[in-house]
Amino acid sequence: MPPSLLSDPSDPRPEPTSPDDELRRWLRRCVEAAGKGFAIGAGLKGGLALFSILVRFRARTRSRKAGAITNDEAVEAAVRETLRYGLFLGTFAGTFVSVDELISALGGHKRTAGWRALLAGAIAGPSMLLTGRNTQHTSLAVYILMRAAVLASRCGIKSKRFGNVCKPLSWSHGDLFLMCLSSSQVLSAYILKQDSLPSTYKSFLNKHGGKDAVILQGVKEIACNLPFTNLEGIEKYYRSMGINVKLDPKMKVPCSIVHGNQSCVGHFFSFLLQAYQRALPVYLPVYLIPALIVHRQDLLLRPFTILGKSLIGTARSSLFLSVYCSSAWAWTCLLFRTFERCSIPMVAMGTFPTGLALAIEKKSRRIELSLYCLARAIESFFACLADAGLCPQASRLKRADVLVFSMATSIIMHCYAREREVFRSKYLNVLDWVFGVPRPCDDDEDADLGKGKC
Repeated sequence: MPPSLLSDPSDPRPEPTSPDDELRRWLRRCVEAAGKGFAIGAGLKGGLALFSILVRFRARTRSRKAGAITNDEAVEAAVRETLRYGLFLGTFAGTFVSVDELISALGGHKRTAGWRALLAGAIAGPSMLLTGRNTQHTSLAVYILMRAAVLASRCGIKSKRFGNVCKPLSWSHGDLFLMCLSSSQVLSAYILKQDSLPSTYKSFLNKHGGKDAVILQGVKEIACNLPFTNLEGIEKYYRSMGINVKLDPKMKVPCSIVHGNQSCVGHFFSFLLQAYQRALPVYLPVYLIPALIVHRQDLLLRPFTILGKSLIGTARSSLFLSVYCSSAWAWTCLLFRTFERCSIPMVAMGTFPTGLALAIEKKSRRIELSLYCLARAIESFFACLADAGLCPQASRLKRADVLVFSMATSIIMHCYAREREVFRSKYLNVLDWVFGVPRPCDDDEDADLGKGKC
C-alpha cells in the first residue's frame, strides 16, 4: 500500500520509534546535557578564576603578605575548582536527564508528568558533593532556595486556588524592600559581628566597605557601649594616610572614627569615587562572561551591540555598588548625627535604607541581587541566633546545604517542566539548551489527543 494510505499527514501523533531509536535518543540527550552542564560550570568558574589570576599577576610581588600562596599554587587551585564545578553541573544535568528519561520509560510519559521532574531534581541535587566533600555551600544552597521560592510564588500568583493569598508577593517594589531588609542584617553584621558572614562574602565587604579593621572595631565598641581599646591605633592609621586626627574618648557618635576630619557629606562623595574604581573590576566578568556564553550566536552577528550593552551594564552595576557602599556610611552618619547617639538598633536602622540604592539597577536584575543578599542575610541571622544559643549550630547539621540545595532544585526543575511561563526567557533559553525542551505530554503513546497540556 502507498505510504499515504498508512499514515495521515494531519495526524498529530508522532511516528512510532523502535526501542533502539529511543535508547539512542535517551543516551544522546544524557551525554549532551552532561557535556553542556560541564561547559557552563567550568566556563563560569574558570572565567572568574582567570580574571582573579590576571589581577593577581598584575599585583606586585612585594605587596603580597608573607605566607600567601604563590602564583603557581593559585593557578593549580583555580584549575582544580574549575574542574570541580564543571563536574558538579555536568553530573547534575546528566543525572536529572537520566532519571527523567528512566521514570518516563518505566511509568509512562504522561502518567508521571506531574511528579517526574520533582523527583529527578531532588535526586540530582547531591551532585553538589563533587565540589568537595568537606566544602560547605550554605550560601549557594540558600540562594537557590530563594530562587525556588520566587518561582513557587509566581506559580501561586497565577493559581486560581492560591492567587488571592499570594497577591501581596506581586508588589512591584518588593525587591527594594527585600534589599533594605537584607542590608540591615548584612551591613550590621559587617560592622558588629563579621564571623556570622560567609568568609568569601566577608572579604568582599571588607574590600568594598573601604574601612580598615581598626576603624570597624572602634565603631563596634561605641555601638555596643564598650570602652575603647585602640583609639591610638585608629589615629595611627589616619597618620599613615597623611591625616592628623585626635579622637575624643568620650565621643557619642563615631563619625570622626569613620571619616576622620572630613565632613559626612565630603566623605560620601570621596568614598563614592573610590568605591566606583573598586566596583568596576567586579562587574566586568559578570557581564562579559555571560555575553560570551548566553549570547554567543548574537555576538557574531551584532558584536558592537552586545559588547556595548555589556559595558553599559558594567558601568550601571558599578554605580549601584559604589552608591550602595557609600550611602551605607552616609545613612548611618545622618542617623547618628540626628539622634546624637550610636547603638546596635541605630546601626540596624541606619543600614536599612541603604538597600534603596538597588533602584539604580535594571528591574530585571533587582530581584537577583535582593535574593543574593537575602540568602546571606538569612545565613548571618541564623548564625547570630546559634551564637546566642537560640538554635543549633550549622556545623552540627552534616551537609544540610546539600539537603536544602536538593529541595530547591526539586522545585525549580518541577517548575521548568510544568510551569515554564514563570521563568524569564533568558534563563529558560539556557535551561532548554542544557536539558532540551521538555516533550509535551501528548507525545506519549497513551496520551489522549486534543487535550493539550496535561
